Amino acid sequence: MIALNYNKTFFLKSYAKMTDIEIKDGVEIAFIGYSNSGKSSVINALTNQKKLVRFSKTPGRTQLINFFEVCSDFRMVDLPGYGYAKAPIFIQSKWQKIIYNYLKNRNEIKVFVLIMDIRHPLKKLDKKIIDIALNKKVFILILLNKCDKLKMAQCQKQFKIVYEQLRLFLHSMEILLFSSYKKIGIQKCQLILNNFYNLYITKHQ
Repeated sequence: MIALNYNKTFFLKSYAKMTDIEIKDGVEIAFIGYSNSGKSSVINALTNQKKLVRFSKTPGRTQLINFFEVCSDFRMVDLPGYGYAKAPIFIQSKWQKIIYNYLKNRNEIKVFVLIMDIRHPLKKLDKKIIDIALNKKVFILILLNKCDKLKMAQCQKQFKIVYEQLRLFLHSMEILLFSSYKKIGIQKCQLILNNFYNLYITKHQ
């Protein structure tokens, strides 16, 4: 099995809407989550690059579909964070339409990486994303992020809550504890993404 070098990931291009995207084929891993879920930190941790994805102390700043190339035909895609309460309603609605349109209609997506703050998992829009993935028959990797904010017993309790709510769909998903700060879950996440890359390579040999 090919083990990818995520350290070599680089920024490719940004797009304001799906109809502008000219990148075709290959495998895309879509990173999705609430604007305060720590999405940028997750991608930076996976690639071992502190500044690959710029992030602000103000959530909700990512408004574009941002493409990062891990290697030829294998990309991470950072989507706008949803649910940012301080953004005007029409802006929130615009971001959500961009996200839903991309997730529903982009055939290159092979995995949804759904990032949740472990302290507040499975909120309304998270469940909407899960429904889209299940309908599209795309694998979902759920990262219960910021687990360094809780004691291990609390993390296990939150993990169990999410596990039980999604029990019927576990054939289509995996749930991981994650912390970019304490380096928890990084290698496991990379291994899962490697598997999808290798499946793609096998199919095209």
